[in-house]
Amino acid sequence: MTVSFKGEAKEIATELILFRRELHEYPELSGEEVQTSSKIQQKLNDYQIPYQTGFAKTGILAIIKGAKQGPTVCLRADIDALPIEEQSGVSYSSKVKGVMHACGHDSHAAMLLGAGIILNKHKGNISGTILLLFQPAEEKSPIGGAKIMMEDGVFDEYKPSVIIGQHVWPDLPPGQIGVRPGPMMGNSDRFSLKITGSGGHASMPHTTIDAIIIANQVITMLQTIVSRNIDPLESAVVTVGKVSGGVAHNVIAEEVIIEGTVRTLTDKVKTQVKNRFHQIVTDTVKALGGRVEITYLDGYPSTVNTPEWAERVKETAAKFVGKENVPEVAPSMAGEDFGRFLKEYPGVYYWLGCSIGNNQKPLHNPSFQLDENILPIGMELMAQVAIDTIEQLQSKGL
Repeated sequence: MTVSFKGEAKEIATELILFRRELHEYPELSGEEVQTSSKIQQKLNDYQIPYQTGFAKTGILAIIKGAKQGPTVCLRADIDALPIEEQSGVSYSSKVKGVMHACGHDSHAAMLLGAGIILNKHKGNISGTILLLFQPAEEKSPIGGAKIMMEDGVFDEYKPSVIIGQHVWPDLPPGQIGVRPGPMMGNSDRFSLKITGSGGHASMPHTTIDAIIIANQVITMLQTIVSRNIDPLESAVVTVGKVSGGVAHNVIAEEVIIEGTVRTLTDKVKTQVKNRFHQIVTDTVKALGGRVEITYLDGYPSTVNTPEWAERVKETAAKFVGKENVPEVAPSMAGEDFGRFLKEYPGVYYWLGCSIGNNQKPLHNPSFQLDENILPIGMELMAQVAIDTIEQLQSKGL
């Protein structure tokens, strides 16, 4: 019978909340998580949890071997921060100018450590191996750290039968769990367009090819992809997030740069949007006499949960926090590097509600905060899901 880890985080909660705050005060950008990685390694050393390093430069794989042979399950947390100037006003705000943990990765690292400490304490009762994977560069789309860690051999020695990820989610009340089978997060692609016309005097537009006018038409036409080319029952988003062009009020612009993102849930829709995107941009610019350089970057794949393991998390969470705290959730169009792990291994990605209430700001907002009371819940739940998953694998003879 599975041991229950409810209440197991009580002794370490304060320590790991303070650890999370330390990471929050000294955030590091994707690929630069040297001190963050060092601090995590020190904690692993403190609790005598063995680990390996050298994956995607700053990544860590900790290994908890049970007393008996059995399946291998991996728990994953990301550790990087964002290039955002913090405005949250908390006492432990970032001390690094222009860098902030605005996506909760500091809490992810702390909760994974907590789960590892709990599991290591009970390793004598575990039949199998539990991996703790601390991943860098999740925010560095389209490159990301997941693919690099796998290329660096993070799972060469210990290959997981199931991989599990947990992410704080401000759209859910604190302690609620959101999980669903199939697509959980979307494909996240990026694009950049360099539109070139022929500049000139503002009073003589007939002698020019106005790059701003072309850009305006391109932006408008791109919005017809979702409204007129994609089935209304499917999900897609085309967003232009940055437009740069022009040099003076009385000069017709010769060049405009447009940058944005394309989000889809399924590969079929992704292909439809991508093909139509290139056609619209090329034909619109050509029709107006300009030239265009298209850079389209395929980003993270959709995060698609294996139905069996999504149901496993739902059942464990219902017993752990109550069925009423495991609501039905819709997928998000946000992207997540965890999708690359799920392309290679069965697994599940779920959300842990962290809302602070009426003043809650979204992820990636400079005023983002989370309810720290959810950290012990996250630690215990990750540990419980890992053990329950191992038992389910064993029941299948795996």
